Amino acid sequence: MAQGGVYVENTLVIVGAGQAGFSVAAKLRALDDQRPITMVGLAPDLPYQRPPLSKKYLLGEMTFDRLLLRPPEWYEQNRIGLRLSTWVEELDRVAKQLRLQDGSLLAYDKLVLATGSTPRHLPGEIGGTLAGVYTIRDKADADHLATVMKPGSKLLIIGGGYIGLEAAAVARHLGLEVTLIEMADRILARVAARETASSIRAVHEAHGVTIRETTGLKRLIGMDGAVTGAELSDGTLLDADLVIVGIGATANDGLARAAGLAVQNGIVVDDRARTSDPDIFAAGDCALLPWGEGSVRLESVQNAVDQGEAVASVLAGAEVPYRPKPWFWSDQYDLKLQTAGLNLGYDETITRRGQREGSLSVWYYRQGRFLAVDAINDAKAYVAGKKLLEMGREADPRVVANPDADLKQLLA
Repeated sequence: MAQGGVYVENTLVIVGAGQAGFSVAAKLRALDDQRPITMVGLAPDLPYQRPPLSKKYLLGEMTFDRLLLRPPEWYEQNRIGLRLSTWVEELDRVAKQLRLQDGSLLAYDKLVLATGSTPRHLPGEIGGTLAGVYTIRDKADADHLATVMKPGSKLLIIGGGYIGLEAAAVARHLGLEVTLIEMADRILARVAARETASSIRAVHEAHGVTIRETTGLKRLIGMDGAVTGAELSDGTLLDADLVIVGIGATANDGLARAAGLAVQNGIVVDDRARTSDPDIFAAGDCALLPWGEGSVRLESVQNAVDQGEAVASVLAGAEVPYRPKPWFWSDQYDLKLQTAGLNLGYDETITRRGQREGSLSVWYYRQGRFLAVDAINDAKAYVAGKKLLEMGREADPRVVANPDADLKQLLA
C-alpha cells in the first residue's frame, strides 16, 4: 500500500477515520473497487457511530463494541489499511504525499479529506481550561463525562443547541441538577423555528431543567484548578460541579488551508465533492458544498454517509453530482425530533398538531416554496415531508394548515 512515501498506482488515502471516511472506503469495496486504501485516524479506535455517545452510551445502555461501524476483521478482509492514533502534519500536493507526525510518509494517487470538525472551546481567560469543563465529541469525552456525572451534582450547560439539550436530558436521567444558559433570546435559535423550540423547552422544564435564555457566561470560577461555579452575564453567581460546553463546532480545514486548497469555513468542494485540486476530495463535516445559490456545511450523519458514498462513486468512475437530501434526528427523554430538509432563509412556518398528545410538526416555506419540516413525536409528518422533498414536490400549505386533512393528500 502507500507506505514509506512509495507511490502505488491508484492508491487512495483517506484522512479521517470517522463516518465519512469509512463510508468512502466501504462503498468502494461494495462497488468492487479493489484499489489500495489506507485510512489515517487521530483516535485509537476503529471507526464508530458518534450520535449514541451523548445518549445511550453515556447512559450505559450501549457498549462501545455496538458503536463500531464494522468489526476489526472486516478491515483485514477488505484490505483496508488503518493508521490510527496518528495525524497528518503536512500535505504536499506536488509530491502527492502526506507526512505524518512521526515523520513517515504516505503517497497517494487520490486523497479524501474527511477530517470532521472540532467543538468550540471556551477561552482560557474565562476559565475554559479548568478541570471539570467538557465538550462532547468523541469516545474519550463521553468516557470522562461518565465518571463525573453523578446524582446530585450541579451541571451548567453553555449553549442551547441540540448538543446541549441532549446532554441536559441525559443528565436529568442520571439525577443531576441542570441549568442551561443560552445567549440568544431562545434555544435552537439558529436551527429551528420558535414553535419547535418552545415545544422542546417545555419538555425540558417539565423534567426539571432550568433554562435561562438571553443569558451568557461572563466567567467560570475555579478553585485549585477545578471549576466550582460561574458568573453569568447578568451578574448571577451559580455553583457548578461540572460544565458542558455546546457552542458549535469549527471545520477541521487547517491541513487543507496550509496546502493551498480553497477554504472558507470548511473545505470548498464542487458537486462531485472535489476540492480545488482535482485529485483531492472532501466529505463530511469539514466540507463546504454547493447548496442552492450558495454553499453550506452539513454536520450530520446523513451527510457524512451520503457524501462519502458519493465520493466513492466518483472515484469508481460515475460522474454523478451529489444532491444532498438532509435529514436529522434528536432524542431527548421520550421526545423524538425528526427533521427533513434545510430551513435556511425561511419566511413562513405552519404548525400542525399531530394525532398523539404533545406531537406536532412545523413546516417551513420560503416565498411559498416548501423547504423543511420538524416533526416532534410525529412520524407521519416526518415521512410525508421527507418524501415530498425527495421527490422535489411542494407541500400544499392549505393541506398542511388543515388539521382535518390527511397528509397523504400531499403525496397523491
